[in-house]
Amino acid sequence: MTGLPSASKLPALTSDSNLTRYLQEIRKFPMLDADEEYMLAKRWQDREDTEAAHKLVTSHLRLVAKIAMGYRGYGLPISELISEGNVGMMQAVKRFDPERGFRLATYAMWWIRAAIQEYILHSWSLVKMGTTAAQKKLFFNLRKLKGQMQAIEDGDMNPDQVSHISEKLSVPEQDVVNMNRRLASPDHSLNAPLRVDGEGEWQDWLTDETEDQETILGEQQEMDKRRQLLAGAMDHLNDREKHILQERRLKEDPTTLEELSQEYGISRERVRQIEVRAFEKLQKSIKNAALDEKLAAN
Repeated sequence: MTGLPSASKLPALTSDSNLTRYLQEIRKFPMLDADEEYMLAKRWQDREDTEAAHKLVTSHLRLVAKIAMGYRGYGLPISELISEGNVGMMQAVKRFDPERGFRLATYAMWWIRAAIQEYILHSWSLVKMGTTAAQKKLFFNLRKLKGQMQAIEDGDMNPDQVSHISEKLSVPEQDVVNMNRRLASPDHSLNAPLRVDGEGEWQDWLTDETEDQETILGEQQEMDKRRQLLAGAMDHLNDREKHILQERRLKEDPTTLEELSQEYGISRERVRQIEVRAFEKLQKSIKNAALDEKLAAN
């Protein structure tokens, strides 16, 4: 990340026991209003001003910490989750375009979560846990849904529970079963012998199912295109619609209708109507943009 401040120049959380002190330290960095954020982003974009980039990153460290807290249930140190989230924040600053009209926090949330989730997937187990967007979604939501259904005991879930989760996350039922078993099982060495006589190892029976570079590149390009379509579609919403949609659909822990109704001084039903209308406008804008791209390509 040429020109950006390195992670070593940010406040460091050395251990989980120092979390309170770290949170107090990052609160010292001032929040930015829209105009100041825009000017700093332009300075970085036009001149690669590292001081401007540093202010953009540090003013959002509280956002990183808040998002990282939501992933504490995976048994990894919060210090490492925050560190990875900070890397995602720096990536967001590097790619942020202030001319698109939305705030940096809205854009950065995607990068922060992506960085943390990738770290969890690679650190939680020696075995690669999720290779597709659907599998990653299953990994990060399975335990929460099991808790809601009070299906927290070890072992396989009953068919009704599997069916419910499959429908809720739009993934095949067998994927739910496999992921549940994988999360419940410890890692084992691939060099462990197949038989007691020591002849043959488990790895002798493995096939290479690694995705080729073309597939990986294609998935990355598809993800980048979706981000661009979403960012462009958000420009068609007014400020209230953007805010309500972000709070209701784009947050890890969505804001309640009651909280938003109090904030705007309107009824909960009115908030719900605005949310639905904004989402429909967003879908329509994305479909139109995708259609325009397809026509232009032809």
